[in-house]
Amino acid sequence: MRPSLRTVLFRTHWLLGLTAGLVLALMGVTGALMSYEETVTDALNAERAAIVPADRARLAPEALVTRIEADHPGLRVGGLTLYADPTRAVRVRFAGAVPGEHLSSHYADPYDGADRGAVAGEAAFETIRELHRWLLLPGGGRGWGRTITGICAIALLVFLGTGLYLRWPKLHRWTIWLRPSLARPGRPRWWSLHAVVGTWVMPIYLVIALTGLWWSFESYRAGATYLLTGSWPEQRPPRTAAQTEPAQPERGRREGSRAERRPVALDRAWQAFASREGAGAAVAVVTLPRGRDGDIRIRYLAQADDPLSARSEAIFDAASGALVSVSRAADKSLGRRIADNMLEVHRGRFFGGAVALVFCLAALAMPLFAATGLTLYILRRRAARRRAALPVRGEPARA
Repeated sequence: MRPSLRTVLFRTHWLLGLTAGLVLALMGVTGALMSYEETVTDALNAERAAIVPADRARLAPEALVTRIEADHPGLRVGGLTLYADPTRAVRVRFAGAVPGEHLSSHYADPYDGADRGAVAGEAAFETIRELHRWLLLPGGGRGWGRTITGICAIALLVFLGTGLYLRWPKLHRWTIWLRPSLARPGRPRWWSLHAVVGTWVMPIYLVIALTGLWWSFESYRAGATYLLTGSWPEQRPPRTAAQTEPAQPERGRREGSRAERRPVALDRAWQAFASREGAGAAVAVVTLPRGRDGDIRIRYLAQADDPLSARSEAIFDAASGALVSVSRAADKSLGRRIADNMLEVHRGRFFGGAVALVFCLAALAMPLFAATGLTLYILRRRAARRRAALPVRGEPARA
């Protein structure tokens, strides 16, 4: 006899649970750890980031970059995070010599450019991020790890669909759907915990899975961008020979990176920004052009406690410092805001702080489903072995 649809879905559910479920449990824990990365990093670096206001003007951005690079020979500044608060240090991001290379960020005094030390906790969170995104497998974002986590995100969608079908009750009462029956012994207790908590977090996991696929498959990102904005994403420029050739020795690569750099009209761009779009901005993240091409990008928040989804962006010509374009968050459609802030949607912060906390707790609950599902599988196998050991009706019991 052919197995019924319910049997097929049930076997698919537990088979994925024994494979992708374990990876999802790991991704849930690492994702929850990254939910409050900024808060934890700020707490760890409270002393380094605190500045006693001086009775003199701050350094201009170009002078600040020059002083920082002089203190770090062989490194090039790739970005600055500047605060309107006079007691906050500048956060400096160094540019790697090759795409994808991660270098430790540092804090610098905005008044004299003095180095205040590396950002504590950044390396740990970078490892957690790589574990979450591609399981620390070789190749990074271009290796098999990215594909595996993407397949596991698809498996999460299958979990949600099959789980909803398998637990669909004949009687629809809120107590059946939302209240676990923990007083029931044995397998019913574990099933109730597995199914009811799964119902609670189903909408959250749906958002997490659909947004998680954004980083796993380029075709999915392109299609989602079109559905959200009505236009296809811009094509990335092809990688140059310098980006595809084997890595050079560390010193040689960094010296080459410094040699390719051309003069950047950073001060002009900053003055134009501060006098117009950025007047009164609480936080401004300045990204310098990489190599010999590119523009100066400044992302900014009007208030320090604004969510990242409220960021606006101004782009300036690197050679002249002239304004090229402005993208204000208030002028964007909802679909464009979602596409431009997919990470914030993935973490729940796009919907506010309370929802972000719920997303964090839901991510932490993923190991619960792996544990309860594995427990149900073991108990079911034990029950099957006991039934197989019972004598068939009409046969004498074994001695």
